[in-house]
Amino acid sequence: MKAFLILEDGTVYEGISIGSAREVISEIVFNTSMTGYLEVLTDPSYAGQAVVMTYPLIGNYGICRKDMESLKIWPDGYIVRELSRMPSNFRSEASIQDMLEEYDIPGIAGIDTRALTKRLREKGTMNGMITTNQNYDIEQIIPQLKKYSPKGVVAKVTCHEKTVLKGNGYKVALLDFGTKNNIARSLNERGCEVTIYPAFTKAEDIIASHPDGIMLSNGPGDPKECVSIIEEIKKLYETEIPIFAICLGHQLMALATGADTHKMKYGHRGGNHPVKDLRTGRVYISSQNHGYVVDTDTIHPDIAEVGFINVNDKTVEGLRYENKKIFTVQFHPEACPGPKDSNLLFDEFIQMMGGSNNA
Repeated sequence: MKAFLILEDGTVYEGISIGSAREVISEIVFNTSMTGYLEVLTDPSYAGQAVVMTYPLIGNYGICRKDMESLKIWPDGYIVRELSRMPSNFRSEASIQDMLEEYDIPGIAGIDTRALTKRLREKGTMNGMITTNQNYDIEQIIPQLKKYSPKGVVAKVTCHEKTVLKGNGYKVALLDFGTKNNIARSLNERGCEVTIYPAFTKAEDIIASHPDGIMLSNGPGDPKECVSIIEEIKKLYETEIPIFAICLGHQLMALATGADTHKMKYGHRGGNHPVKDLRTGRVYISSQNHGYVVDTDTIHPDIAEVGFINVNDKTVEGLRYENKKIFTVQFHPEACPGPKDSNLLFDEFIQMMGGSNNA
């Protein structure tokens, strides 16, 4: 069945329908990872977006559900150059086509993803529609695309009740703004007992549980939309509890302490982004997935210093807070997918809570 990707600038790409045949409007973003497509599909940070995979062949090692980073697929749509129909992997339980159909996710294959990615880089992230309707009316569709904006995505992806991963070490409260499984797993593997809280949990309830540390997770959407969450993070900032934040959590902590954020032209999404630790001079190759960034000029020097920068474009990749046991990063030290160069930051968090680097 034919399928079409229509961008808000009027560009149309024709391909083959994969997954669900339903029509969807979404923000179109690209990911440069060569592997890890299942982890990308199950990353809640992609809620409200359709993902273009720049690697030309996707699906060749199939689907292993143990590798899922959450309980379901979150992107609104999936766009690939070529979809492997015959996975070759002893762990494979299904194909991408099977997964997309199971979760009612529309997709399109057979388009020139290189040309599409170049257009998104030149013009910036755009909204688009995936449709199988060959009689589409582009004059009616363009206004719909320009009007679209992902809303309420944190509420959509967060857990609905508290859960606990038992451990014998430090007690960590993990606020779930769209967390990936490997954040909690990375802490649990270091002995921590991790309690995962819904995104809109009150700060008083977190504090009353007497955690040794607080983790603010990744998640989707515009951080400025999370007004009530930012107010609770302000209260957490005023405590002496050690805090480590990743991606959206990093942005929310910055907003809670007076800094500002803005939308990037096309964001950082992939497994090969170099970031530099300004304290040590060490460069990590990192996994990233974000379309917003903290404004360097709005960071008050009495509150925080830039701890990490992106080697390519010099944007803020992390903050260390003055006179507080708080540090935050824009990239993903838990990887999944991507390199694990920076997972030692979890050890730094353990040390901040009172442990050792070998905890």
